[in-house]
Amino acid sequence: MQGGGMREYTPRRIHVAALSATVLMCGSALAQAPLAYPQRNVLMIVPYSPGTGADIAARALGPRLAERLKFSVVIDNRTGATGIIGSDTVAKAAPDGHVLLMTATSFATTPALSAKLPFDPVKSFAPVVQIAASQLTLVVHPQLPVKSARDFIQLAKQRPGQLLYASPGNGGPQHLVAELIKLETGIDMVHIPYKGAGAAVTDLIGGHVQAMVSAMQTISPQVRAEKLRMLGVMGEKRVPAFPDVPTMKEQGLPNLVVETWYGLFAPAGTPPAIVAQLNADLNALLQQPDIRDTLARQDLNPVGGSPERFGEMVRRDLARWSRVVTAAKIKAD
Repeated sequence: MQGGGMREYTPRRIHVAALSATVLMCGSALAQAPLAYPQRNVLMIVPYSPGTGADIAARALGPRLAERLKFSVVIDNRTGATGIIGSDTVAKAAPDGHVLLMTATSFATTPALSAKLPFDPVKSFAPVVQIAASQLTLVVHPQLPVKSARDFIQLAKQRPGQLLYASPGNGGPQHLVAELIKLETGIDMVHIPYKGAGAAVTDLIGGHVQAMVSAMQTISPQVRAEKLRMLGVMGEKRVPAFPDVPTMKEQGLPNLVVETWYGLFAPAGTPPAIVAQLNADLNALLQQPDIRDTLARQDLNPVGGSPERFGEMVRRDLARWSRVVTAAKIKAD
């Protein structure tokens, strides 16, 4: 010891101290290094029944995503409460990318109808990628004397409160889109809710109601069979399967561009590196011809893009449907 109580550092002491510091630094770096993803099988929850658009998308992509991840991707249809039950399961899952949510447009419509949700549709989830979109279309009974959406609007204005429109259920996307048409055009028509799309389409074909907003994949067989007439599609572009049917935008209705979307979320707090990996893998798969063909056969158009783009689209949808529900005074069943 030297004066003042200071410790003398010999070369050996300096070497040991440096080695200890290096070990601590390496241990800290290892502790902070992200684990390889995934570590086990991935659960992809679909909060809707088998055969729906989200389920079709999940089953088309799941096996191919598993090939890339080197772990199985298990599809779980966890239905109930218009998607709330399955969505809540993912919201409360560990944010490590091993539990994902494949959902659809009702993810953005349900919050507008529900005063209380067990999750926040923005804060509880990390957007990964928009998988696909499908066209919505306005269809009518073929005996209705209209050939276009513009004709239909004019007729509805001539017959306020007389035309009946069907939907698969109160508060569903088709109901809300029809109410959006009413708000944007000033027409008055009466909503007749059914328990499912099948019953609604049957009554439309039978002439018990006059009109309906429907997903393309639901209605296209009846349109091809000339049992129903398609007046306009609600996407940005015409549908290749029905090239003669104009968009609503082409018919002078730019605010009626609405598509049914399907997309993937992870729980909020999922590491950005995992979100980026899933986004890159799924964007690559959406470019594969066989995947695109599988989706196209179900009238689902592959989309892709960044997590940021998908998140912004969902936020716009949440705001739009909140406005429609408030203006139309729609109450959930």
